[in-house]
Amino acid sequence: MHLRGRLVHRITRDDVGKRVSVRIHLPDQGFTDIVGVVESWTDGVLTLRRRDDSVVEVAESDIAASRVVPPVPPRRRDGRPPQAP
Repeated sequence: MHLRGRLVHRITRDDVGKRVSVRIHLPDQGFTDIVGVVESWTDGVLTLRRRDDSVVEVAESDIAASRVVPPVPPRRRDGRPPQAP
Protein backbone atom coordinates (compact mmCIF):
# COMPACT_ATOMS: atom_id res chain seq x y z
CA MET A 1 0.00 0.00 0.00
CA HIS A 2 1.33 3.43 -0.94
CA LEU A 3 0.45 6.39 1.27
CA ARG A 4 0.67 9.87 -0.18
CA GLY A 5 0.94 13.09 1.75
CA ARG A 6 -1.42 15.91 0.99
CA LEU A 7 0.18 18.97 -0.56
CA VAL A 8 -0.88 22.17 1.22
CA HIS A 9 -0.05 25.74 0.20
CA ARG A 10 0.23 27.60 3.53
CA ILE A 11 2.15 30.81 2.86
CA THR A 12 0.57 34.18 2.06
CA ARG A 13 1.73 37.68 1.16
CA ASP A 14 1.95 38.32 4.92
CA ASP A 15 4.95 35.95 5.00
CA VAL A 16 7.27 38.35 3.13
CA GLY A 17 10.49 38.45 5.19
CA LYS A 18 10.06 34.90 6.51
CA ARG A 19 11.97 31.74 5.60
CA VAL A 20 9.79 29.31 3.65
CA SER A 21 9.91 25.98 1.89
CA VAL A 22 8.14 25.95 -1.48
CA ARG A 23 7.45 22.85 -3.60
CA ILE A 24 6.90 23.75 -7.25
CA HIS A 25 5.65 21.84 -10.28
CA LEU A 26 8.30 21.16 -12.95
CA PRO A 27 7.51 21.07 -16.67
CA ASP A 28 8.21 17.29 -16.75
CA GLN A 29 5.42 16.69 -14.18
CA GLY A 30 7.89 16.34 -11.29
CA PHE A 31 8.50 18.61 -8.30
CA THR A 32 11.41 20.46 -6.76
CA ASP A 33 11.78 22.22 -3.41
CA ILE A 34 13.19 25.68 -2.80
CA VAL A 35 14.02 27.02 0.66
CA GLY A 36 14.61 30.74 1.09
CA VAL A 37 13.43 34.03 2.52
CA VAL A 38 10.50 35.65 0.71
CA GLU A 39 11.84 39.04 -0.39
CA SER A 40 8.78 40.10 -2.35
CA TRP A 41 5.44 38.87 -3.67
CA THR A 42 4.21 41.01 -6.54
CA ASP A 43 1.77 40.30 -9.36
CA GLY A 44 1.70 36.57 -8.60
CA VAL A 45 5.51 36.17 -8.51
CA LEU A 46 7.49 35.41 -5.35
CA THR A 47 11.15 36.36 -5.07
CA LEU A 48 13.07 34.03 -2.74
CA ARG A 49 16.64 34.55 -1.49
CA ARG A 50 18.43 31.28 -0.81
CA ARG A 51 21.08 30.68 1.84
CA ASP A 52 23.83 30.97 -0.80
CA ASP A 53 22.48 34.50 -1.57
CA SER A 54 21.09 33.48 -4.99
CA VAL A 55 17.65 34.80 -5.93
CA VAL A 56 14.86 32.69 -7.43
CA GLU A 57 11.56 33.91 -8.86
CA VAL A 58 8.60 31.54 -8.53
CA ALA A 59 5.21 31.99 -10.16
CA GLU A 60 2.48 31.58 -7.57
CA SER A 61 0.62 29.35 -10.04
CA ASP A 62 3.56 26.87 -10.00
CA ILE A 63 3.38 26.31 -6.23
CA ALA A 64 2.14 22.86 -5.23
CA ALA A 65 2.84 23.22 -1.50
CA SER A 66 4.48 25.68 0.87
CA ARG A 67 5.08 26.40 4.52
CA VAL A 68 7.00 28.73 6.81
CA VAL A 69 10.13 27.07 8.25
CA PRO A 70 12.37 28.06 11.18
CA PRO A 71 15.34 30.37 10.58
CA VAL A 72 18.74 28.82 9.94
CA PRO A 73 20.45 28.19 13.31
CA PRO A 74 23.47 30.44 13.91
CA ARG A 75 26.90 28.96 13.26
CA ARG A 76 29.21 28.29 16.18
CA ARG A 77 32.41 30.29 16.60
CA ASP A 78 34.44 27.46 15.07
CA GLY A 79 32.26 27.64 11.93
CA ARG A 80 30.45 24.34 12.50
CA PRO A 81 26.67 24.18 12.82
CA PRO A 82 25.32 23.47 16.32
CA GLN A 83 24.84 19.82 17.24
CA ALA A 84 21.45 18.40 18.18
CA PRO A 85 21.16 17.43 21.86
